[in-house]
Amino acid sequence: MIPIIAIDLRNPKPIYEQIKDKIKQLIIFGALKPDEKLPSVRELAQTTSINPNTIQKAYKDLESDGFIYTVSGRGNFVAPSPKKADSKRLEELYATLRATVGELSYLGVPEKNITEVVQNTISNSRPQGGNKV
Repeated sequence: MIPIIAIDLRNPKPIYEQIKDKIKQLIIFGALKPDEKLPSVRELAQTTSINPNTIQKAYKDLESDGFIYTVSGRGNFVAPSPKKADSKRLEELYATLRATVGELSYLGVPEKNITEVVQNTISNSRPQGGNKV
């Protein structure tokens, strides 16, 4: 079962995006396994006290991003890792990484600390199908 999702009502990010980000993080770090069933929209809405339409929007976005899939009449499930990543999405992620590293460098964070965070993140992430880019 999915761990509790905490929503920060003071966060300017829309609630559906916070839900989407939390579920995506749980998938990336292996707390949710491939083909694991997610709670229904109604169940998650009840446990989080969030409007079901908001949950549905988060699930729809996660499905279009390839993190979950829907089986009609059965529910939503964690999608297996893709064997090949979309090159447009990879470039977006690399651009975000470059911008973040650039800002950390600008703020005076030592290169050693930045590489340590990147290496720890890789070590703590579940295997993503062995993709090397």
